[in-house]
Amino acid sequence: MAEPDAAAGENGVGGRAVRVGTRRSQLARIQTDSVVEMLRELYPDLRFEIVAMSTTGDKILDTALSKIGEKSLFTKELENALERNEVDLVVHSLKDLPTSLPPGFTIGAVCKRENPLDAVVFHPKNCGKTLSLLPEKSVIGTSSLRRAAQLKKKFPQLEFRDIRGNLNTRLKKLDEKEDFSAIILAAAGLKRMGWENRIGQLLSPEDCLYAVGQGALAVEVRAKDQEILNMVSALHDADTVLRCIAERAFMKHLEGGCSVPVAVNTMLKDGQLYLTGAVYSLDGSDSLKETMQTSVNYPQQNEDGPNDDVQHVGITAKNVPGQAQEAAENLGVELASLLLSKGAKHILSVARQLNDAR
Repeated sequence: MAEPDAAAGENGVGGRAVRVGTRRSQLARIQTDSVVEMLRELYPDLRFEIVAMSTTGDKILDTALSKIGEKSLFTKELENALERNEVDLVVHSLKDLPTSLPPGFTIGAVCKRENPLDAVVFHPKNCGKTLSLLPEKSVIGTSSLRRAAQLKKKFPQLEFRDIRGNLNTRLKKLDEKEDFSAIILAAAGLKRMGWENRIGQLLSPEDCLYAVGQGALAVEVRAKDQEILNMVSALHDADTVLRCIAERAFMKHLEGGCSVPVAVNTMLKDGQLYLTGAVYSLDGSDSLKETMQTSVNYPQQNEDGPNDDVQHVGITAKNVPGQAQEAAENLGVELASLLLSKGAKHILSVARQLNDAR
């Protein structure tokens, strides 16, 4: 983690508690608590107050996410509270945040990433199995077009069906009914909930590339609220920031969202950032996948001035070298351009039309 900004600790925010917005779900609360805990350690003199609210995505539980067609399903109500000055910062799963934020907002911190891979949770009767060992026509629950597209191709003998609801609801549907043989969830969420023991199989990037930003928590703030921005910037994890900038830039340049199957895998090693990106047709039969790399080995330059608060795909990270952020963003754009030159736009527009028609 970066060094905290001393001023924020001394002045507090106008002598009142810092108000932190969150979704009401248990996982959202756990994630928010973990961020507030880190802030309390950095700023022991500050008071923090958690404000929980429901979002559109929490309320519409009978429709597949990709069909609702709203980019900010889990974020809009929280952003409205931020805009009205009812909260000072909001904690999100980064993968829920669109690659273009509404004007006036920025991601002021991207915390160290949890395992970004997808995990398979099996019905108790299939305990000890893997996806390849399940009987033919077994039904797998996932609300993600990205997961379904990749796994349909890899496991054509299995059937994939939508499953909605928060983690608790999905696990309950799996365990208490016979509808699903297994469900696919993000490993990070299961771990944060303390349910790691339910992970029957971790899907490697060879099996299933993950979602943009998966496993990382983001802190959204008002872009002009310098005091709060300085305070939360101490939570930035430089490696996670660079990986997620590349992933988000890739998605943005492709104009992807949750209504199309776009997937990534990133790695930072010896100053080199590697990005694998892919697009899929809904049934996974058509796909494009490429890997590119770039150097992000740049020193931090302390240049206060007009470029101080440059955003890269919605992220403001003053304590991460600007040239490295630029290189990460360019990597994402270049990889997306490469896939577009090979026909990605056609694959994605067909996927979008088919999804709208479902």
